[in-house]
Amino acid sequence: MLGSIAIVAGTAIGAGMLALPLATAALGMVPAILLMVVIWGLSAYTSLLMLEINLRSGVGDNVHAITGKLLGKKGQIVQGASFLSLLVALTAAYLTGGSSLLVLKAQNMFDIVLDNQLAVVLFTIVLGGFAALGVAWVDKVSRFLFSLMILLLIVVVLFLLPEVSISTIATSAVAQSLTSSWMAAIPVVFTSFGFHVCIATLVRYLDGDTVSLRKVLLIGSTIPLACYIFWLLVTLGTVGGNEINGFNGSLPALISALQEIAHTPLISKCISLFADLALITSFLGVTLSLYDFVAELTRAKKTFVGRAQTWLLTFVPPLLCALYVPEGFVAVLGFAAVPLVVMIIFLPIAMALRQRQIQPQGYQVVGGTFALGLAGILGAIIIGAQLFVAL
Repeated sequence: MLGSIAIVAGTAIGAGMLALPLATAALGMVPAILLMVVIWGLSAYTSLLMLEINLRSGVGDNVHAITGKLLGKKGQIVQGASFLSLLVALTAAYLTGGSSLLVLKAQNMFDIVLDNQLAVVLFTIVLGGFAALGVAWVDKVSRFLFSLMILLLIVVVLFLLPEVSISTIATSAVAQSLTSSWMAAIPVVFTSFGFHVCIATLVRYLDGDTVSLRKVLLIGSTIPLACYIFWLLVTLGTVGGNEINGFNGSLPALISALQEIAHTPLISKCISLFADLALITSFLGVTLSLYDFVAELTRAKKTFVGRAQTWLLTFVPPLLCALYVPEGFVAVLGFAAVPLVVMIIFLPIAMALRQRQIQPQGYQVVGGTFALGLAGILGAIIIGAQLFVAL
């Protein structure tokens, strides 16, 4: 169970954490926490809904197979397209954020002014190459890097907590909860709680033990919520929401501001390394999934030529997006909310309704039809918020 809880929490926690202060700064601390709690509740409910679907379908089925059983070929196409769109959007976001940090490092460490487009290409080639090495290599690297990232997060939070100012938190909440601020924050916060892809694997791992699985999902999803609240506290409470809001979604500006507050060179390096690892671990996990998904779709051969073709198909679309649609890390990350809503809200609702009709017996998450309808409304609000921001 402890390992499963770590998988759930680890899947959620990643580069999205870096975007949270940038996305919620205009709201203020209290509204931002309230929004996160609501999104966490929606995320926890939909995870239990997907648990219900997995348990009723049978231990061992993956999401694609379950979708085919309940919604047919059309449902599988929607599910596959949503999954592909999500991975491409996340990869593009991490390329954008990673390249901006690379530009900052080149400037600070070597006094080199690196072109942003060149930084995007370098980041893609160097770190994207891990995807072609296979899951065994990425698994070993990711375990070590993720453990180090969590350790650095604890160090940074503990060091910055004494620097938190109540007056700074109060100032950051001054009448800035405009419609546009809420609309910009909602998709990014929602994307930060996306851990649902691992549920089918956990159902197999724990042999369909309903009680244990419920505990795993609820505890595992609560850990990211706690981490995010502490992270907002030490960012909005030190730098200030008004100042962060003035960064216009710039991740390097946020990291530089935190480093200035740290004063100590060691903690300053910890902040920088934490940001790097948050992006790298998320990038490795997402691109490996995208690479494997593309390889499965194209039925690529495991030769050098086959791997090269799969690599190009995996990275060229998000690379072009990062190069020619450079709205920024936060903006691109927000786009991932749309396919994520389809994957973890709309499709599970449709499958649950269908499954409850044809198979009324078995585990059922509380709330009945009312909870399904409420989840659907919240999902529509998230998509509406992203469309509002895009327009």
